[in-house]
Amino acid sequence: MISMAKDYTPIILASSSPRRQELLRLIVPEFQVVPPKVEEDAVAEPQDLLRLAKKKAEAVAARYPEALVIAADTGVFRDGRAYGKPDDLAEAKRFLAALSGGWHSVFTGLVVRWGSLFRESLVETRVLFRPLSEEEILWYLRSEEVLDKAGAYAIQGRAAVFVERIEGDFYNVMGLPLCALWRILWELGWRPKG
Repeated sequence: MISMAKDYTPIILASSSPRRQELLRLIVPEFQVVPPKVEEDAVAEPQDLLRLAKKKAEAVAARYPEALVIAADTGVFRDGRAYGKPDDLAEAKRFLAALSGGWHSVFTGLVVRWGSLFRESLVETRVLFRPLSEEEILWYLRSEEVLDKAGAYAIQGRAAVFVERIEGDFYNVMGLPLCALWRILWELGWRPKG
């Protein structure tokens, strides 16, 4: 095990996502948020999420070389097709209709950069949506902001009523796989205060 952790090591979340901030706070009470200034390329397959997360981590690590930088990118996939953040409510409706009545996978590309050390993980969680009526989809789109969410839904919000079953890390579906992150941080020698 590498033991380079210090109490004063700054931790940076390379994301402006309020959900990722909320989740990271469960294990790291103090951290900075530095949204990366990188162009988000198109995502066609899960591996692309790791590439994007790495790009985000490297952009922030270049500005803060002493910090431990955490970056993540999440996407929804079904039958070989990616369902990213919808452009508008019409596309969000199509996404939810496509996810209705079957399993889909939520992948997160997770990257941690600490000086010269680098770790990555591609985490998959499978989610089963029950069949949704058009009326239910329209109700959901009226009741929750979905344009900033991969797959046009938030499992921690009202879309919870669509989920029949889940296999894997629930928090991964929210955008930050805490189990994988904890394992990486521990392996790198980071320890929580107290």
